[in-house]
Amino acid sequence: MSTEEQPDRTPEGAPRSLAEALRTRDDRSLSALLRTRPDLITPVPTDLTQLATRAGTRASVVRALERLDHFALQTAQALAVAPDPAPYDALLGLMAGDTPDETVTAALPRALGTLREQALVWGPDDRLRLVRTARELLAPSPQHPSPTGLGPTVAEATAGMSPGRVQEILTTAGLPSTHDSVSAVASLTALFTDRTRMAALLSAAPAESLDVLTRLVWGPPYGQVTAHPAPHLRWLLDRGLLLPTAPGTVVLPREVALRLREGRAHRETEPLAPPLEAAATHRPQAVDAAAAGQAYTALTTVEELLKDWDEGGPAVLRAGGLSVRDLKRTATALDVSEPIAAFWVELAYAAGLLASDGEADERYAATPAYDEWLELPTAERWIRLATAWLTATRTAGLVGGRDAKDRTLSALGPGLDRSAAPEVRYRVLALLAGLPEGTSATADSVLARLRWERPLRSPQTDPHSIPSTPGPGGPPRDDLRSRLAQWTLSEAEMLGITGRGALSSHGRALLGLPTATTAGTADTAVLPAEPGDKLPAHHQHTPPTAPLEPLGPAEQAAAAVHAARLLTPLLPEPLDHVLLQADLTAVAPGPLQRPLADTLDVLADVESKGGATVYRFTPASVRRALDAGRSASDLHAFLTAHSRTPVPQPLAYLIDDVARRHGHLRVGAASAYVRCDDDTILGEILADKRSAPLRLRRLAPTVLAAQTDPATLLDGLRSLGYAPAAESAEGDVLITRAHAHRTPPRTAPEPVPEGPPPPDDTLLTAALRAIRAGDHASTAPRKATAPAPGGSLPRTSSAETLATMQAAVLTGEALWIGYVNAEGSASQRVIAPVRVEGGFVTAYDHTADEVRTYPLHRVTGVAELTDGTP
Repeated sequence: MSTEEQPDRTPEGAPRSLAEALRTRDDRSLSALLRTRPDLITPVPTDLTQLATRAGTRASVVRALERLDHFALQTAQALAVAPDPAPYDALLGLMAGDTPDETVTAALPRALGTLREQALVWGPDDRLRLVRTARELLAPSPQHPSPTGLGPTVAEATAGMSPGRVQEILTTAGLPSTHDSVSAVASLTALFTDRTRMAALLSAAPAESLDVLTRLVWGPPYGQVTAHPAPHLRWLLDRGLLLPTAPGTVVLPREVALRLREGRAHRETEPLAPPLEAAATHRPQAVDAAAAGQAYTALTTVEELLKDWDEGGPAVLRAGGLSVRDLKRTATALDVSEPIAAFWVELAYAAGLLASDGEADERYAATPAYDEWLELPTAERWIRLATAWLTATRTAGLVGGRDAKDRTLSALGPGLDRSAAPEVRYRVLALLAGLPEGTSATADSVLARLRWERPLRSPQTDPHSIPSTPGPGGPPRDDLRSRLAQWTLSEAEMLGITGRGALSSHGRALLGLPTATTAGTADTAVLPAEPGDKLPAHHQHTPPTAPLEPLGPAEQAAAAVHAARLLTPLLPEPLDHVLLQADLTAVAPGPLQRPLADTLDVLADVESKGGATVYRFTPASVRRALDAGRSASDLHAFLTAHSRTPVPQPLAYLIDDVARRHGHLRVGAASAYVRCDDDTILGEILADKRSAPLRLRRLAPTVLAAQTDPATLLDGLRSLGYAPAAESAEGDVLITRAHAHRTPPRTAPEPVPEGPPPPDDTLLTAALRAIRAGDHASTAPRKATAPAPGGSLPRTSSAETLATMQAAVLTGEALWIGYVNAEGSASQRVIAPVRVEGGFVTAYDHTADEVRTYPLHRVTGVAELTDGTP
C-alpha cells in the first residue's frame, strides 16, 4: 500500500492516504509545509507520493516533532493513544477531559492546525489520523513509555492471553460469556469505557485495590506482583482492571486509566505559553545608556585582546584550539574570568578578526580584517561584533566542558558548534522585545517559555527516538536549550545588546524590530507594533510562539544602519588629551583618540581601568618609547601637546635621565658583545657579581664579549640597572618598534546549520512546479497500450513507440512515457511530441515545463492519456 494508505472503508471523498491529502492542498499550504520542514525538499521530490513518503520517514518525523510547542506535542501524544482514526470530539475529550475546558477548547484548533500544516496529521475532522511513524514514536510501549503515562489498550494487553482466561475475567466482572476472544475483549472494553457501569464496578472495590489504581493511574502504568498476589490485587486481576503482560508484571489498561482520569490523556494540559515575568522596569534612556557603555567596553576588550596578540598570540594546540594555560593568561591580561575570556576570544574569531596563521609553528594572530575593522566608525565596529554573535553557532559557554569522547572542549577548538544557538539567541531577544521598553524579564520565566515552545529540544534527544516530555516541573535546567538561553542573557548584556537586562533600542533595531520611534509599548506579544507600523516583511504576521528568525541580507543591512544610527549618539566621543599628575601618572578621563592611545600605550603602563584610565610612567616604559625610535625632545613635545595640565617636573626629569643613559652601552652580535666609550663603566660591569651568568670577558678597553645571545645580554644588563641599546652589524642603533603579526587573509567561520536551510521563494516556486508536474505524470489517467508489471514504467516495442510518437505529432495529443537517462535513473513523464526525426523526439515536457529532446532508444514505452487530460 502507499504511504499511510488505509483500508477501503474510508468514506467516499475522504483522502485514503497522506499523499491524497497533500493533493488536496493548494500551493500556499504546500509552501508552508516545505518551509517548516525543509528536509522534505532536499532533494526535490519527484511527486507528491514521494513527498508523503519522505514526510513519514523516522528522521523527518523526529525533526518535525522536535519543533512542536508543548500543547501541539500534547495533542499529538493524545492522538497516539486515541482510536485510529479519531473524531475531533474524541480528541477534545482526551485533551479537556469530561469537564469542558474553554481554554483547551479554544487552543485545540490552533494545535491541530499546526499538526496538519506539518503533515503530521491528515484526514477530515471526523477521521483524524496521526502519521504512522509519529504514532509509533509516541504510542505507549514497555520500551518507550508514553508521556501521557497511559499503557496499552485492553485488546493489546490481552493479545497473548488464553481465551479461557478472558472468559473468566468476563464472568467475574459480571459480563455474559461470548463465543470468541474478539467479542470478549470488545465487551470488556465497552465496560471500562461506560461511565455508569465503571462507577458501579469500582464502588464494590476494596479500599486497598483503589489505592493501587490511584498509584498507577498517572503512570507509569506497570507494576510488579508476586506469584500469589494479595487479595486486593487478586480482586483487580480477576476483573481485568489489571492485566498481566509478563511473569510478575501487570499493567493498568488504557481504558481503565482514562475512566479514572475523567477522560484526560494528560495530568496537566498547557494550552497557553507561560507568560514572561518582569524582573525590573527602568527608563528606556537608562537602558540605552547602560547598553551603550557595555557596547563600548566590548569594543575596547576586543581591541585589548588582539593588541596583546599583535606580535603573534598563543600557539595552536595539536588538536586545535587554545590551551588552558593560554586561556588563563588571556583572562589575566583582560582582567576577567576564564569563561568570559573564552567568550571574547570566540567572538573575535566569529567576527573574522582572529585566526591561526597557518605557519609551521602555528599561532593565533589578528587577521587583515582586524586592521580594516579598526578604521570603521565606532558604532559600525560594534555592529560587526553583534551581528557575528547573533548568527554564530560556536558556543563559548561550552569551553571547559567535555565532548562525547570525554575530551576537554577548548576555546577556538573543534566541537563548539551548536546548531540551535542562533535560533535560541533570536528567540530570547524576541521575548525581551515583547516586553514594554525598559523592562527586563526573570531568567526563570524566559527558560519556562522556551521549554514550552520546544519541549523536546535537549542534548538527550536521540534522532532515532522521542524522549518522554517532562512533567509540570519541566526538564532539568541544564538541558542544552536552557543553557543556551542563560548564556544568551549574559552575553547580550556583555555585548551591549541589552542594558540592565532589558533590550536596548539599538538591540531592537538590530533585530529589525520597531523601536520607540516607530512603535509604542506592548505586552508579551513577540512583535510589538502599533497600527500603521511597517515591519520588515520577514517578521509580519508572526505567530506568538514562532521563533524570530534571522533577517535576509538586504533587511539585515538596513537594520544594521538603523542600529548604528541609534547607537552613535550614545557612545562617548574620543578625547585628544590626558591629565598629567606629579606622581608620574596620567589620567585619561575617557576614551582616547587612536593615535594618542597607541603612543601612550608605548610610553606608559596601564595601572587601572574604568570610567577613567590611569597610566603610570616608569623608567622601563620610557626606555620602551626610546627603543621605538622616539627621542627625549619628541616625548616632551608629545606630552606638552596632549596634556591639559603642565608637564610635572618629576616626569620631565625621568625622561631626561633615562634618555641620557639610553644607548650609552651598545650590544651587538659576537655571540654578543658590549662596547662603551667609557671603559670605567665596563669595569664596573665586570666587577659586579650579578653579571657572572652573562660570562663576560674584556676584549679591549671599550669592548666586552659575552657567551649569550644579544637579547639575553640586553635583558641582563637592564636588570643590573643599565640602559643599553642594541646595534646592527653596521654599528647603527636598532629601533625596536613592535611589528604587527597578521595571518594571511581569512574568512570568518561559517555557522554550522542544523539541517537544510529554509528554502527561499525562488526555490519553493520551482520545487512546487516540479512536484506538481511529476505528480501529474504519475497520476494522469492513461490508455495503457502495454501495461507494465506492477503499474510502473510503460513498456512498448520500439516500433510501437515510434508509431505512437508520430501519431501524437499529427494529433497534438499528450503521451505518458517511461525514460531512462544516461546515469540509468528511470522516470515517467508527460510529453506533447512536436517533431520525431533522426532517432530523437522533440516534445513539450509537462513535467519539466519546457521543450526537451529525448533519444528514442532511452524511452522504455509509451501510453496514451485519456481524453480531457493535457
